[in-house]
Amino acid sequence: MEISFTSPLPTMKQPKPDAEKTFQQIGLLNAVEDTYGGVKVDVEESMDCDVYVHLLRASTTQWRKQGKKGVWIKLPIQLANLVEPTVKEGFRYHHAESDYLMLVQWIPETPDTLPANASHTVGIGAFVVNDTGEHKRSNIDDATCLQGEDICKAAIREVKEETDIDTEFVEILAFSQTHQGFCRKSDLFFVCMLRPLSSDINKQDSEIEAAQWMPIEEYIAQPYNQKHESFKNIAKICLSKSKRNYTGFSAVPMASSSGKKTSYSYFNKLQAENEKSS
Repeated sequence: MEISFTSPLPTMKQPKPDAEKTFQQIGLLNAVEDTYGGVKVDVEESMDCDVYVHLLRASTTQWRKQGKKGVWIKLPIQLANLVEPTVKEGFRYHHAESDYLMLVQWIPETPDTLPANASHTVGIGAFVVNDTGEHKRSNIDDATCLQGEDICKAAIREVKEETDIDTEFVEILAFSQTHQGFCRKSDLFFVCMLRPLSSDINKQDSEIEAAQWMPIEEYIAQPYNQKHESFKNIAKICLSKSKRNYTGFSAVPMASSSGKKTSYSYFNKLQAENEKSS
């Protein structure tokens, strides 16, 4: 009887797949670098959660390899199904708007220096003063600045929307800060003086109950202003301004550091001129 033996084939240790090739096979999330050594991801296309997790893991590995720091992921409201898997990968909520949620993660083994969410809201109060001979009249309005809106432009816009009066900015008269415990925010409130370019009031019924011109003294004497200290102080400032005994802060347009956008700085012009001449 003839017996034959077959030697087993030698086994070869399989090489680990090259990381770069793995990234190319799995793919990466589309990201753009920010100016602080991190990346920003704006997820726009819907995808399966499992596919998304593979992309996120591969991308995070790549970003760590590249020495990136903070990772910002913006998920639109229609992709809310991706929020949970993103959190499970170590991301946390940063802030939310009506149509998206922003999540962040600090990936290096160094102290986390990602900035906190904006902690303030900015409101404006418009004090419109018309000096016709000796008859000074006033109108008051208040509202919240829109996102990215300058204080002086917000005051002009709100008066136009709610009273249909055209105005021009004069200066900031006062500033106050209040704290809102529920939302953990601070409200910054700026009282702006405006000069009217028209006088006929056509009030916005959906926003305000009444609008009228009245003498400054009559405005100051209103029970509401006398009852609330902050409004009482603002009324006194407006009266002092009408008598030319008070100087606020004027808007000075300046180019931003990038040179792409004009912003405003607010200065006490009288003080600046005195310092310049001395």
